[in-house]
Amino acid sequence: MDVDAFVLAHQDTWKRLEELVKRRRRLSGAEVDELVELYQRVSTHLSMVRSASSDSVLVGRLSSLVARARAAVTGAHAPMWHEFARFWTVSFPVVAYRAWRWWLATAVVFFAVVVIIGIWVAGSHEVQSALSTPEEIEHLVNHDFASYYSDNPAGSFALRVWVNNSWVAAQCIAYSILLGIPIPWVLFQNAANLGVTGGLMVDAGKADVLFGLLIPHGLLELTAVFLAGAVGMRLGWTVISPGDRPRGQVLAEQGRAVIAAAVGLAGVLLVSGLLEALVTPSPLPTFLRIGVGVAAEVAFLSYVVHFGRKAIRAGETGDTEDAPDVVPTG
Repeated sequence: MDVDAFVLAHQDTWKRLEELVKRRRRLSGAEVDELVELYQRVSTHLSMVRSASSDSVLVGRLSSLVARARAAVTGAHAPMWHEFARFWTVSFPVVAYRAWRWWLATAVVFFAVVVIIGIWVAGSHEVQSALSTPEEIEHLVNHDFASYYSDNPAGSFALRVWVNNSWVAAQCIAYSILLGIPIPWVLFQNAANLGVTGGLMVDAGKADVLFGLLIPHGLLELTAVFLAGAVGMRLGWTVISPGDRPRGQVLAEQGRAVIAAAVGLAGVLLVSGLLEALVTPSPLPTFLRIGVGVAAEVAFLSYVVHFGRKAIRAGETGDTEDAPDVVPTG
């Protein structure tokens, strides 16, 4: 596309639309019809520029104009319920689904570290002696691990769990501004802790206690942490390798997607916190508690796949509606 020729051919249309938008409260009936027609025409221009040009300045200008024209045509703000429904059926699931490769890779590496450290700890009493005294290890496997889930009132425990897990996820999100470099270390620390505890429990013949208390809430909890790490590292990689689009445009889009993921994960972690406080320490048989955890995990993954695929087919990216295509500058 010859951008200069395109601008020359259509700039009068853009100027007219901008004029009508500025006078939107004082338009005649004919001018309202003209506003709608020009809005549709300029939306087409924007689509053409996006597909055939990498001129981020022009794309940003037309995006802003189309967004303001749409607000003038349809009203300044969508109802709150519409924004809420869009977030949970479009913005959050499509961000999660688009990051599935990063998400899966994060999970595979995390569990590989857990298994390796767990086997190492379980198979070496020298390693166990270096970690703690025999008395402390015995107290952990026979009392501390199980009592952690039952010694506190469910309400306060759920809140504490939610805050702790949200903090881990928040670190992964926040470290995206550092190109995601610290995120693997945060995840490694959590994997190492889980591997050490698992190794000690398995070596003491408490594998049934370990999995019976971890699986009901841990599947959903770890899935949320993996997703947080995935979107954080993906944003960092965007800065390094933005592809064939302007770095500012891709960074702005991915940055807003990360914010959507952070908000959605707070809700997911709230559910896992409730499971940890109410289901994990409950007197239900182990197979039922594990069944609840598996059902919650399957429900979440099904939700992401269903709504994520649907949103991608509709051309959604997880970005806000009518968001600018470049990072605003002063």
